[in-house]
Amino acid sequence: MIAFYPGSFDPFTLGHEDIVRRALKFCNKLIIGVSHDNFKNSLLTCEQREALIKLIFSKNKRIEVLVYEGLTVESVKKFNVDVILKGVRNIDDFTIESQMAQLNSMMDNDMETIFLDSSDKFRSISSSMVKQIYDLNGDISPFVPSPVLNFLRDLK
Repeated sequence: MIAFYPGSFDPFTLGHEDIVRRALKFCNKLIIGVSHDNFKNSLLTCEQREALIKLIFSKNKRIEVLVYEGLTVESVKKFNVDVILKGVRNIDDFTIESQMAQLNSMMDNDMETIFLDSSDKFRSISSSMVKQIYDLNGDISPFVPSPVLNFLRDLK
């Protein structure tokens, strides 16, 4: 099974990494899709996010990282994907992601979405909160993988 894990990943967190590692237990290949069209105030460029995620998983041949544009459901058709993978931290995430899954299913009857509940250890981590802590010169080391931490330290 090929899964597609879409997101802005700005920045990629330990919570994202946990979802990826757990997903590899049930999929043969995982494509991490860095969304170019995220309509968010970005800290990092798509190319920087893509490069950092590639660095994190450089030794894992079952993971591919790429930047994509447009609707996720349209992009996955190009990559011969079986399912969309989404991590959910809380009921608010689940509500938003389940609505998105329903819309995706309406646009492509064959597309399924799998939800992975965040591990308790990472449930409170969000990219938005990490960016806020970073902007206020706080310690983000408990929240991001070391390549992300080192890159962001070098930006300041």
